[in-house]
Amino acid sequence: MIKIGVLGSGAVGQTLANGFLKHGYEVMRASRDAKKLEEWKASAGAKAQIGTYADAAKFGDVIVLAVKGTGAVETIDACGVDSLAGKTILDATNPIADAPPSNGLVSYFTTLNDSLMERLQKRAPKANFVKAFSSVGNALMVNPTLESKPTMFICGNDAGAKKQATEILDQFGWETEDLGVVEAARAIEPLCILWCIPGFLRNDWTHAFKVLKAK
Repeated sequence: MIKIGVLGSGAVGQTLANGFLKHGYEVMRASRDAKKLEEWKASAGAKAQIGTYADAAKFGDVIVLAVKGTGAVETIDACGVDSLAGKTILDATNPIADAPPSNGLVSYFTTLNDSLMERLQKRAPKANFVKAFSSVGNALMVNPTLESKPTMFICGNDAGAKKQATEILDQFGWETEDLGVVEAARAIEPLCILWCIPGFLRNDWTHAFKVLKAK
């Protein structure tokens, strides 16, 4: 079974790391300061390890990028772009600006003609980025219990990486909608804004998106 490197010490990183462990993967969870993850490691089991971003980039066959959007480029640099060459990078980030929500809407530091994932792909051109886990909250990322199987929107330039992402999403209880190449992240990333509105306005965080198709 492939090994997973999870970049990020926050709730998204923890949820996805635990999800991979649940499904039998070996996982290295990483932070700039690995010591802050020692408590997690102590309770996560024998298949869990911790390390730096560079450690996880070398360890993982698949890398999960689960950091704040404002720190995503810096995290890729800390991994060492050569260590990411040829690897699938599941990009769960969104370009949320350091500003409070206004009328339920978060602010982005990108534009409609730009996306964070495009910037990351340019930073590490030999890595195979796939947008995933960016349009739902962490509580629902792993095998969510909903009225029906939810849809995860993905995109990326490499067909093999998207196939690998789809296999993981199948295990995690999602159906996958492939929206094409990296530029499609311009449409996928703003779904986080839409997803968050009911939460900020009504404290409703228990929903996900679903694509319905004609029979």
